Amino acid sequence: MEESLEIRSFEFDQLPSATQFASQIESSNIPAVFKGCIKDWKAFSNWNPTEGGLDYLQERLGTSVVEAMLSRTAPIFYGDIRRHERVALPFSTFIGLCKQHKQKMYDGCDDYVEPEIHSQVDSNLESPSLLSGDVAPQQLYLAQAPIMSAENEETVQLETLKEDIVTPAFLETKKLAAINLWMNNAKSKSSTHYDPHHNLLCIVAGCKQVVLWPPAASPMLYPMSVYGEASNHSSISLENPDFSIYPRAEHSGEYSQKVILHAGDALFIPEGWFHQVDSDDLTIAVNFWWRSSIMSSLSEHMDAYYLRRILRRMMDREMNQALAKASSADRERLKRQACEIHTNGELDSMEHDLDQSCQKQDLKGKEPQQRILLQKIGPCSLQALHDLVSLVHDCVNVADINQPMQSSSTFNSELNVKNDNGKIMTTEMFHLEDDPIAKILWTLEPHALQEVFVVMAHNFPRTLEVLILHLLSPVGAEVLTHKFDEMDQKTSEEDRKKFYQVFYGAFDDQFAAMDAILNRKELFALQAFKNVMDKYLGEKL
Repeated sequence: MEESLEIRSFEFDQLPSATQFASQIESSNIPAVFKGCIKDWKAFSNWNPTEGGLDYLQERLGTSVVEAMLSRTAPIFYGDIRRHERVALPFSTFIGLCKQHKQKMYDGCDDYVEPEIHSQVDSNLESPSLLSGDVAPQQLYLAQAPIMSAENEETVQLETLKEDIVTPAFLETKKLAAINLWMNNAKSKSSTHYDPHHNLLCIVAGCKQVVLWPPAASPMLYPMSVYGEASNHSSISLENPDFSIYPRAEHSGEYSQKVILHAGDALFIPEGWFHQVDSDDLTIAVNFWWRSSIMSSLSEHMDAYYLRRILRRMMDREMNQALAKASSADRERLKRQACEIHTNGELDSMEHDLDQSCQKQDLKGKEPQQRILLQKIGPCSLQALHDLVSLVHDCVNVADINQPMQSSSTFNSELNVKNDNGKIMTTEMFHLEDDPIAKILWTLEPHALQEVFVVMAHNFPRTLEVLILHLLSPVGAEVLTHKFDEMDQKTSEEDRKKFYQVFYGAFDDQFAAMDAILNRKELFALQAFKNVMDKYLGEKL
């Protein structure tokens, strides 16, 4: 976990003002714990199950009908509607189950059997209970029961409880979207998910353990499809995660932080932060939801623009990360090889090999004296040049190189491109570690790459054409344009023009060479787009 994302904790006498919370905590979008934040609530004492709180709640709300979450996978409660039901029951029935479980805990009876709730219709209800079959009490969880709702006032079931709670002072300027009650009679676990609102989770009684992940860690959590009903939930099973299907999830713990909340504590969970919550027996909590200033200020007519900008930024990061995976060890290895070659006197042998290759090339009518002397380039450049020429010749029939090139911006060619096993070689590679040509380009300093290409343009023009038109992969094109950008920053405008004139002048069709580089670079970007859609939106394209 990055140090900049570490959760801060504030004691009761250090609670921020509304201004401090907005400017220093909320704006950072990093969770924060507020110790003893709600100990002055009436609910803190009135709802306490060990102090008669269940009787108090039953008296206040016994006739109210609430919706509870019914899970056949209890104690785990998954947010996907396919894995739970919403059932209506009298609040007094739920409190009765809590009392039974409380008595069981106090009695410590190992042979105690939880009573089952049988299907029945309560004659006092306007609509029948939706409980079906036999239900064990631990399968019920009073989740997100509304105390206040700005959007759906008619769904508010527990408005009376608002008298026992106080909106924390640092939220007094917020326009609240909802206040909810969360209550479980037995231990429970919520599935990993994020909320589309800022959230202040307040523990009235009991204890909760909350594991949090920043939004950037969503690839490790495999969010469900963005168009699904549970798009804010992780696909990972809590009880039996299958790392063969979700391999990145095995490392999700490295990006998480854990918080233990006791009665009186509150936790600020920013929008978009994934969290998974474990609750002890008879835990009661209240949460406040409100829209973030960012979401509140977004103009609907700008959504399409922001979507494109955000996607582009995520694609750029995905592409940069793909290239960053290449270790600097490769560059050091090339330097060591060059030094060893220089020390061992292998330069003459390498130059001889290149001279032999050069003599087989069609130099387009150039006189031998026009060739750039190989002795003038440095050891690293010479090593890279030798490796590139060898790779091209190993992959392509030498006879084909000497034939006039059939340049095409769509990469179609009659050229026989083969690997070591004699099979047709694919150039649709997107991983740097898989592409030997891209790795060589990546390890070279800009000036060394410039030397290599200038020598190739003068001495091995056919080899350069094959390299760019037929063997340059998407990741290779991305690396090449990166290197060209670095060259441009370190050379004068006059030198840049000279280099590109020499480089593109080696091709029969300069525009085909440009198209080959740009088209494959866009293929690399397309793959990055697909990766972003898969990792962050759960969409496989």
